Amino acid sequence: MIVAQRVTAFQQGVEPFLKFFNESTYRRRHLEPDIADFVLGNPHEMPLPAVVEALQRAVVPQNKDWFAYKNSEPASQAAIAASLRQWRQLPFEAEDISMTTGAFAGIAVVLNALVDPGDEVIFNSPPWFFYEGLIAAAGGIARRVKVRQDTFDLDLDAIQAAITPRTRAIIVNSPNNPTGRIYPAATLKALAEILDAASNRIGHPIYILSDEAYSRIIYDGRPYPSPTAFYPNTFLIYTYGKTLLIPGQRLGYIALPPTMPDRATMRQVLFATQVFTGYAFPNALLQHALADLEAACLDVAHLQRKRDRVVSGLREMGYEVTNPEGTFYVMARSPIPDDWAFIERLAENKVFCLPGSVVELPGYFRISLTANDAMIERGLPGFKAAMAQS
Repeated sequence: MIVAQRVTAFQQGVEPFLKFFNESTYRRRHLEPDIADFVLGNPHEMPLPAVVEALQRAVVPQNKDWFAYKNSEPASQAAIAASLRQWRQLPFEAEDISMTTGAFAGIAVVLNALVDPGDEVIFNSPPWFFYEGLIAAAGGIARRVKVRQDTFDLDLDAIQAAITPRTRAIIVNSPNNPTGRIYPAATLKALAEILDAASNRIGHPIYILSDEAYSRIIYDGRPYPSPTAFYPNTFLIYTYGKTLLIPGQRLGYIALPPTMPDRATMRQVLFATQVFTGYAFPNALLQHALADLEAACLDVAHLQRKRDRVVSGLREMGYEVTNPEGTFYVMARSPIPDDWAFIERLAENKVFCLPGSVVELPGYFRISLTANDAMIERGLPGFKAAMAQS
């Protein structure tokens, strides 16, 4: 019965995502060479040379154990801790780094480590489309809290009202996919105060799962505040799939801030959970290459230029468009109420985007900036033609 309930809750959480990829025109036409594909954060150009060179160097074995079983390798942990100390100005320690197969696995591991059946986990809407399903798969109950519609900032009053004695954690994704919002330091500090008071009131810590997948993809020179700077009971969860635009190479980590209480115990819990989640450790090759991969990054300035081209181009056509502070994504309001219908209209013009309903923003659609420059220029007339049909 418990398994069936989890499966049902998981299916409900991912139903809009599955509907789009199983029933939309995109499924039938996504391989056509002349379309403009803005659906997912997939690469549409050749990989970064630095990534290819790092993997080429790493593939050459240096000892008999080069491709043996790996978990969180000391060299990987040390490289990440050193980077975080410089980047975040907090004294992260190597033993507090748990290597994972991307942020997807990192979130799953932390949820499975924290959540008992019936525990509640808050997530902010609009969300990444797998949060609700992952909470259900861990046996938890997902509690949705909508962000403020005027700013896409966290609604702190609504979060406070959603906390109950069964609340175990809250997922915070900044910069947010899909809105591109970076939550300000003042917001995160206030959230920390709310969670600290609630933890004391209910008698157990409420943890933050800080999904920082896009924390290096920041526009206009903005600062990036992390919840780890304000709240000790925070798991920093990161993936290299976005920074390097290699989503098929599953590499990431969970980092415990030096201020987290009972870190030694939590390390052991995370290790055991990684094993029984399905050995959620990155493979040997990726870890051997990690020091070089940590130093690489896609061209954020180029991404910003693509953002500016898309935003300005669509606004000139009459679309209401967000100007994201980070991430790969631009959100535009559909000129008709039914975003699914408008997505199909765009498809008739060889432009493919994700319906906003998939990310709990009905009436919008999401545009991925990982499209290459030629694809963007090819797609803009399609956006204009679809608008003219409205």
